[in-house]
Amino acid sequence: MSKIINFHYKDYKKLSRSEYVEEKNILQIELLKLQEDIIKNNRKLVIIFEGRDAAGKGATIKRFVEYLIPKKTRIVELGIPSKSQNRNWFKTYERLLPNNGEIVFFDRSYYSRALIQPTMNYCTENQYKNFIKKVNLWEENQLNQDLILIKFYLSIEKENQSLRFKLRETSKLKYWKLSENDLFVSAKWDLFTYYKNEMFNKTSTKKSPWIVINGNDKQIARLNAMRYVLNKINYKGKLKLKTTKWSKIRKKYNLSLFGVKFNNLNKQQFELLYEIKSNL
Repeated sequence: MSKIINFHYKDYKKLSRSEYVEEKNILQIELLKLQEDIIKNNRKLVIIFEGRDAAGKGATIKRFVEYLIPKKTRIVELGIPSKSQNRNWFKTYERLLPNNGEIVFFDRSYYSRALIQPTMNYCTENQYKNFIKKVNLWEENQLNQDLILIKFYLSIEKENQSLRFKLRETSKLKYWKLSENDLFVSAKWDLFTYYKNEMFNKTSTKKSPWIVINGNDKQIARLNAMRYVLNKINYKGKLKLKTTKWSKIRKKYNLSLFGVKFNNLNKQQFELLYEIKSNL
């Protein structure tokens, strides 16, 4: 098996809001150029996002698709599979793969059978073992049919997940994103970690490696994921992405949060509020 790829663009540090928006705009323009090439040449692209609850999968996909052509873009979030889907796992996902000229994003994917399902006993031990045994060959068959596949895993620390859960719980707009099931899965952190490591060890191949993105800062995670895709795939009119040296944050720190302006913060105060803001 191939080693996993830890991708972290070295020049992304703590970005100001304007720097983040500027860089995101550059990458989104390139993503649209990539999509136009995929459409023109009948290519097929799948981008998988796996990770723990509150890792930022959905928010990252949202930034990917923000300016893409909707009719050639699809987001798949299967939810609770039916009994038939559970029994026919690979067939279920074969039907969800992209058509020619299409990009499909999986907000959790067939790899749920390697992560959430065994952690929560949503599948049998035989179903899990069968999946692990067959998934590499199944993916290779799809790649042999000219599918482009990128597998992202967004990684966050336990303390960061707890903070995001708390922010969701107290938010008037995002409270619905926190469910009892999220808390049940979080309580099985170590078991999930075991299955995650097994997944990496057994399903990260040379042709289809796992790309691990540090998701503790959501904004930087989004940019890293976009940049990896653009670096990985060739397309007409591709811009050579420049190495950008972002300006250092000045000694006096200012930040707006929840409509309140905080001025003349010290470094520790700024970093705490910035962490909260980055995870909204």
